[in-house]
Amino acid sequence: MKSYALDLNSIEKVKGFVSVINNIKGYFDLVSGRYVVDAKSIMGIFSMDLSNSVELRILETNEDISEIEKAIAPYLAGEH
Repeated sequence: MKSYALDLNSIEKVKGFVSVINNIKGYFDLVSGRYVVDAKSIMGIFSMDLSNSVELRILETNEDISEIEKAIAPYLAGEH
């Protein structure tokens, strides 16, 4: 399992992230403290506290990790 810190602190970022992650085959979770949601669920994401960064966990995928990293790069914490 790989994990990444993401900043999803705006509606536009959440919409963009969900669009990107839904095009990647596999299973992904977003974690904030003890709260875990399906990273492909826009409703689940909006139920989280997005004022702080959240953790993306790649649970299972057959996709190339480097391609996933490129796709999520705009949402990584500390990246602009």
